[in-house]
Amino acid sequence: MNAISTYKAPLAIGPYVQGVSFGDIVITSGQLPINPETKVMPDDVGEQTSQSLQNALAILSASGLEARNIVKTTVFVKDLNDFVKVNEVYEQFFISQNAPFPARSCVEVARLQWMPKWKLR
Repeated sequence: MNAISTYKAPLAIGPYVQGVSFGDIVITSGQLPINPETKVMPDDVGEQTSQSLQNALAILSASGLEARNIVKTTVFVKDLNDFVKVNEVYEQFFISQNAPFPARSCVEVARLQWMPKWKLR
């Protein structure tokens, strides 16, 4: 397993790496929509979507891959009402990269609840 690191995406801020390669497989860590040069997160959800995708692509590019090599994504949104805009930007990203659409999951994080005491039966 080899760590992937690039200054073209926000650096890891904890005990993790931007991505790892393991044989022919590359896995990236989740990417916040922070511009790696300005360190600023845009307010607009469309711009946030675009920045997160560009950050992930920068990590993939550092390992010699392209958007067409992406097979699975997970999208976390704060408000599912923003999904239409997120989806538009997401679609245009893959079209602009001449890449097929990967498999995808989408989770609204604002509605996740922590269950502090799991009961096993």
